[in-house]
Amino acid sequence: MKKAALVLLVVAAFALFFGIGLDRYLTLESLKQSQGAFAAMRAQSPWTTALAASLIYVAAVALSFPGATIMSLAIGALFGFWAGTLLVSFASSIGATLAFLASRYVLRDRVQQRFGDKLKRINEGMAKEGAFYLFMLRLVPVFPFFLINLLMGLTHIRTATFYWVSQAGMLPGTLVYVNAGTQLGRVDSLSGILSPEVLLSFALLGVFPLAAKRIGQAIRRRA
Repeated sequence: MKKAALVLLVVAAFALFFGIGLDRYLTLESLKQSQGAFAAMRAQSPWTTALAASLIYVAAVALSFPGATIMSLAIGALFGFWAGTLLVSFASSIGATLAFLASRYVLRDRVQQRFGDKLKRINEGMAKEGAFYLFMLRLVPVFPFFLINLLMGLTHIRTATFYWVSQAGMLPGTLVYVNAGTQLGRVDSLSGILSPEVLLSFALLGVFPLAAKRIGQAIRRRA
């Protein structure tokens, strides 16, 4: 009964999110339009704004809402590189762990009971190298972020391991996106889009997945 209530709560949250059109705020255009208002809020109440931004990020990731990339850019533009990195790193890891725990609570026992024999080799592999697999999945963004959270909840990986490996694996991507957000916050005109700093930041967004893949392959060969 409790599991059904949790599922209904998530479904209701999704229906409310898209029903009232909150998804329209998760765009670059909306981010630029709201930048001044957010900056004013931060100037007036920096700690409250930081706490609110963190809680919203945690909730969005825990409920597997879209828009983590835009929120990372927004926090970078609002709080700067170091504070933004700190906020996004912990908020994304905590939110991912909550989604992981929800998946484990609702689905793992049923999936393991029904497909236990077929999942035996996967379970054994996760027991031996689960942390490495998760690190590679976080470092190389091949699969959607939310899907990794849900699928890992079906395995036997420890919660503490999931948390620290996720935070470590997602940190390089967090650095890139938050840095891009800080540069986005400096764009005041069309000419600003062509500044070297902004072009470099957005170039890193495209290069990062390829670089991460090469790093993962090198680590795998050494292992």
